[in-house]
Amino acid sequence: MTSGGWDVIVVGAGSAGAAYAVRSAEKGKRVLLLEAGPDYRSAQMHEAWRSPNPVVALMDPTAAEGLLWMGLMSSRTDKQRSAPYWRGRGVGGSSSINGQIAIRPPMADFDDWAALGCSGWSPEDVLPYFARLEDDTEFGDEPHHGRGGPTPIHRMSQDRWGAVDGALARSALAAGFGWAPDVNAPTATGVSPYPINSRDGRRVTVNDAYLEAARELSTLTVRGGALVDQVIFAGSRATGVRLLVDGRVVTEEADTVVLSAGVIHSPAILMRSGIGPAEHLRSVGIDVRHDLPVGRGMQDHPMSLVSIPLTDAAAVKTPHDRHTNVCVRWTSGADAPQNDLMFVSLNQNVLTMATASTGTGSGAFGIWLNQNHSRGVLTLVSADPSDQPSVRQRMLSDETDLARMRHGVRTLVDLARRPEAAEITAGSLEKENADLFRVLESDGGLDDYLLATVVDAQHGTSTCRMGATTDPGTVVDSECRVLGVDGLHVVDASVFPSVPRANTNLATIMVGELMADRIA
Repeated sequence: MTSGGWDVIVVGAGSAGAAYAVRSAEKGKRVLLLEAGPDYRSAQMHEAWRSPNPVVALMDPTAAEGLLWMGLMSSRTDKQRSAPYWRGRGVGGSSSINGQIAIRPPMADFDDWAALGCSGWSPEDVLPYFARLEDDTEFGDEPHHGRGGPTPIHRMSQDRWGAVDGALARSALAAGFGWAPDVNAPTATGVSPYPINSRDGRRVTVNDAYLEAARELSTLTVRGGALVDQVIFAGSRATGVRLLVDGRVVTEEADTVVLSAGVIHSPAILMRSGIGPAEHLRSVGIDVRHDLPVGRGMQDHPMSLVSIPLTDAAAVKTPHDRHTNVCVRWTSGADAPQNDLMFVSLNQNVLTMATASTGTGSGAFGIWLNQNHSRGVLTLVSADPSDQPSVRQRMLSDETDLARMRHGVRTLVDLARRPEAAEITAGSLEKENADLFRVLESDGGLDDYLLATVVDAQHGTSTCRMGATTDPGTVVDSECRVLGVDGLHVVDASVFPSVPRANTNLATIMVGELMADRIA
């Protein structure tokens, strides 16, 4: 079955795809936005996902149904077994299930992108799009910020912080870390309140911020329940996609195809289309169209925690209490990139969404590696689009990353031992974190502990890396065009050359906004 042609087909209605599709439709392009998960209006979102704490929904099977990619697994390090890797499904994508943290990367990240051959991605190029996407209630009048954009951004007042938020901030300030009231300022470093993409304490997704207001555009068609199998071609030009709808195979045609299916599914679609590592494609029975390093280079932020047994007064009172409000960007040493590490507060001891718990008796100080050298691998297990890819993140496989995480964890322990943290601590830190304290002073022992226990921050990037066309790791050029074919682009976090020194949602929206102006 073949449907009529479109100017643009966008695959994936998440943070980049929704922004890209709406901005393109506003320009008069006829846009078909395809989403594998459900399409629904903002008012139909399960109320649990509006909570300030995403754990509420993740622990509710009625809320999680349909909005998560089930069966998607990943090993975090080479010494860990696979565990669930949560990715959003349905309109809004992962903006519907994430922690609602609206941090920009420091502008130094985009200096790095430009140095890698990503022309048009310097700080001066991207900053206007960060401003365009936001409505910052506190700093919106600053020249590097914006007011009136689709994404509301606010910061929780300190009188509403959790006990662990306050303890981390006081401990870090007392230890000599500086205060940075706006972590989204271009060069911010130090202790900051988290910016949050919510309004009146309720999550705002890209479905709410972009798609809801654009539903009446005659140039935009949104179709849910549409699982894209592969891109179709005429010669070397992409001409559309083949997808499954209610068990039927459907072909949609367009002048331009844009994959915005995210760090996992954009590379999977490319590989099923014959674009990827030739040897791997042949191993799963796929004819090779173009040999590119698709699926190579994945990154995320490895994270480790010091659990804090909380006094009754410090424990959260309800599962809807905000899970985190404070972060600390900092630099591990004179030879390290600026802000290569980050501390975070956890008012509940939630390792990640992959091991979510609503327990309220303990909190945590966390550390994650903000800038990474280690890279993972994503491969297909078959050519069947219903089979989830195999993901090996290979975190801390680079010795530089391990050394910086060792330093970060030891510094984190020092903060947790300070008197400012003792005010909220009931019992022994050493007993609560016995396995960690047993190896804390041994580099080898601490390495083994980290490799066995680190989790990710659900900030996956870089499986379809952007870069210079001469770089053997590059999949897309500076215009997000897939090398070696025409009419095919990837626009999402999978094109990031590396994981940024920040949560990824705002940067992903920015890419959608920017590329809507770039792709003719």
